Amino acid sequence: MENQALFAIGIFLVTYALIVSEKIHRTIVAMAGGILMVAFGILDQETAIHHIDLNTIGLLVGMMILVSITGQTGVFKYLAIKAAKQAGGHPVKILVYLSVITALLSALLDNVTTVMLIVPVTFSIARQLKVSPIPYLISEIIASNVGGTATLIGDPPNIMIGSAVPELTFMEFIYNLAPVVGVIIVVTVALLVLIYRKQLVADQERQQLIMSLNENDELQDMRLLKKSLAVLALTIIGFGLHQVLHLESATVALSGAFLLLLLTGERYLEQALERVEWTTIFFFIGLFVLVAGLMETGVISKLAAEAIDLTGGDLSAMAMLILWMSSIASAFVDNIPFVATMIPMIKEMGALGITNLEPLWWSLALGACLGGNGTVIGASANVIVIGLAAKEGYKISFVKYLLIGFPLMILSILISTAYVYLRYL
Repeated sequence: MENQALFAIGIFLVTYALIVSEKIHRTIVAMAGGILMVAFGILDQETAIHHIDLNTIGLLVGMMILVSITGQTGVFKYLAIKAAKQAGGHPVKILVYLSVITALLSALLDNVTTVMLIVPVTFSIARQLKVSPIPYLISEIIASNVGGTATLIGDPPNIMIGSAVPELTFMEFIYNLAPVVGVIIVVTVALLVLIYRKQLVADQERQQLIMSLNENDELQDMRLLKKSLAVLALTIIGFGLHQVLHLESATVALSGAFLLLLLTGERYLEQALERVEWTTIFFFIGLFVLVAGLMETGVISKLAAEAIDLTGGDLSAMAMLILWMSSIASAFVDNIPFVATMIPMIKEMGALGITNLEPLWWSLALGACLGGNGTVIGASANVIVIGLAAKEGYKISFVKYLLIGFPLMILSILISTAYVYLRYL
């Protein structure tokens, strides 16, 4: 057993190091690591498949299909232009509006999809105003991670926690996380305005250009729009009721996706399946198998016992340890593999006699989702925005982002610390 545990730790650490280094695509690395766990006999294939969380996978696929079809109607571009006009074409006000829209959409769709839809419009607005798009892009990254923290479906770590702990329903996430997220988004956007107000200046003529845009031109297909919005609304209601209906969140998301495909016909089927981010899906599958190797060899339960010893079994100390450890770790390594490792560890703490795990789950969700704002590699949304910016010829360097993102992330964790302590401890 000891040898297998060492093998499992070795494979896990090498895989993790390669994911962080970004030398080879993270999906290839995660899948290779998972396959090695099976090839070395640490897990058999049956056990490996059993550990793949199909609820997380199904929820991601369902939401990706729903949003890819809805995105073709142009409704997200419509929203962004409408917001820019509501702001009177004023560059600083546009920053506020786009940040708030990004946060709201990230809570209802998911943050990766949201930034993919909002960022292209941001470039065209910045071009019209003749200002740098970088302040907008950094604000959108931060808003997407903060907004995504508020709901079960907003951020992959929440999807994973919700799948692993059935009693944490869609409504529980909103009830427990939305209040603190609201405070954090207000504070964060106010500070971003202070930081960028001098860079975002445009003359009257440029502002008039924004006011002359017609958002209705963006709406491509009204019939498809009505169907998409109706199904999206039904799906979100389904998430709210999934406990009452005795349905897993993946079933709700996939039902919505295939209902929309049924209503729109097969010409959207190919496109929708092409737009599912299969690289992300396989990344998850590889990770689940990797972590399963650590679980099956007893490494995770040993770590859980150590954490309980370290905090003397004190719930407050443990919640703070998880909140701060997950936020700092998630800033420097992708929060998805980190959360995949932490979930079984917290469950193990329950098995070792900690009765009230709820503060620990909310601490993990807040730490992992908000910690993603710390660096450019902290969350998937960050990596995507940096990539889209590079394609347009704007380089957002690691340090340039760190100077803004990291202090704001620390501030959000300080607010979360006070919240978790006052509400749960």
